[in-house]
Amino acid sequence: MKIWMAFLGMYLITIGAAIADSDQDRARRAVEQGLILPFRDILAKAQQAYPGQMLKAELDDEDGILVYELKILSGDGRVMEVVYDARTGALLKAKGRETKR
Repeated sequence: MKIWMAFLGMYLITIGAAIADSDQDRARRAVEQGLILPFRDILAKAQQAYPGQMLKAELDDEDGILVYELKILSGDGRVMEVVYDARTGALLKAKGRETKR
């Protein structure tokens, strides 16, 4: 049983890494083709507007539009969720909520 669980765990890690690699490759190709801005450009913009600690960042497709979704923990304890158009860098959405302390 333990061997089977270990094998399953290794399989899931391998599949997860392959998915992550394919997402990263897709993003790299989109940047190289000029379809989207590099993440570092969006991150710099977000850090200037919403200083804090980056918790999560994703490149998503929302109704055919590629967007960068970021979660940032601000200095005052709010989790900011910001969404930028990956092609133009325009801020599409920003909302914050208090964290439980």
